[in-house]
Formats: sequence, structure tokens, C-alpha cells
Amino acid sequence: MEKTDMKISARNQLKGTIVEIVKGATTAHVKLDVGGAIVTSAITNAAVDELKLAVGQKAYAVVKASDVMIAID
Repeated sequence: MEKTDMKISARNQLKGTIVEIVKGATTAHVKLDVGGAIVTSAITNAAVDELKLAVGQKAYAVVKASDVMIAID
């Protein structure tokens, strides 16, 4: 496979460090420390393996959403 420098159109890219990876039956939860805030992503175990994700690795959380809601009690 040829390696390329991928660019992405999404502007909400949060750079951080992977602090935890928990694999389930099919889905993994990857926790990324972004300036002290933890962002959690649910991705497939296959994606974790293909990207060779590991604790301590630098990575980006890329957020693409049509709505962001705020709620209070």
C-alpha cells in the first residue's frame, strides 16, 4: 500500500494523545486527551488494527456533525 499525506475537509480536528483503547466484541472505544479534556470515539476493532493505534500515540479526533446540542437540568 502506498503511503500518502492525507488531507481532510473537516475543520473540527482536535489533536491529542491516545490514553486508552478498550476493544469490545466488534467496537473499540478510543480515548484521546485533548488539552486535558478526554474525547472518546467508538470505532471498529478493524480500524484500530489497520491504523495501528496505541496508547501514547498522537492522533486527531475529527468531528463532523450537523448539530451540536446543549442541555441543562
